[in-house]
Amino acid sequence: MHIKNIISLVSLLFLALSVVSTAHADNEWVKLSSGPVLGKSLGTCFDISMLREANKFRMYFSWRPKASIALTESTDGIHWSDPVIVIEPDLKTGWESDINRPAIVKRADGYHLWYTGQADGKSKIGYAFSKDGIHFERKHEPVLVPENPWEKVAVMCPHVIWDGKKKLFRMWYSGGEQYEPDAIGYATSSDGLKWDRLAEPVFASDKTRQWESHKVTACQVLVLNGWYYMFYIGFRDIDHAAIGIAKSRNGISNWIRLPSNPIVSPTPGGWDSDACYKPFAILDGDRWMLWYNGRRGGTEQIGLVTKQGKGLGL
Repeated sequence: MHIKNIISLVSLLFLALSVVSTAHADNEWVKLSSGPVLGKSLGTCFDISMLREANKFRMYFSWRPKASIALTESTDGIHWSDPVIVIEPDLKTGWESDINRPAIVKRADGYHLWYTGQADGKSKIGYAFSKDGIHFERKHEPVLVPENPWEKVAVMCPHVIWDGKKKLFRMWYSGGEQYEPDAIGYATSSDGLKWDRLAEPVFASDKTRQWESHKVTACQVLVLNGWYYMFYIGFRDIDHAAIGIAKSRNGISNWIRLPSNPIVSPTPGGWDSDACYKPFAILDGDRWMLWYNGRRGGTEQIGLVTKQGKGLGL
């Protein structure tokens, strides 16, 4: 073969490998090398809900030492302000001795927040409203309680979006056991207080996929380009978990999982070496930012992973 032809073939091969390498890199979720962005001196921080407002991020997080939901703010998603408690326990109601797992929706009328109240080995979902996102007035009665057999003793981990076309709040929630629920259900409401739910889960574990064969829980759902994308936790057993993505045309049925799931997994020997929980992703320009709580032993903290490009691989 002529030397020029050989050089041309080598150049083409190098270019092809470069394209493959770049495509792989663009689809890769990369953990922040400096470790968790929230936790440390605050103690266990977990299960968050986020808003992007103007030039700042607002994070509503579960603060275990305070048994409360707190708010912290950041301009870069890495460095966070001192937290302010926005919802505290209420021992008088009998169902919200521990408050956690928020879901925040901002509309023109204000901030709508759903949360998990826990007491006596049971979980229920409550509701609160605020004009400024800091001072909340709550309805001291649960708006969603376990009713269907699969929900057992717990409904928790709400994620809510407002569907302007249908004039409905749409909620995906987890139900089942108190220590890590089992599957994900779906409900709708016109006012955020009275909910109509489906009788069976809309998303359950895939027993053929080892990483999520035990349970799936605590999702976030985004609507993009006519698809509903779900970020969710998959459990291979009760103590070990990772994060995956699936999509559906209606947000209810026929979910298609990302073949390369999970996208975020524990790092051996790292601060999240046992489990990666509760994802919340925001498309920030031409990159994705995804916060999650990682666990090592009995401590959970909030970490960050990013991915270049707007695509999610599905």
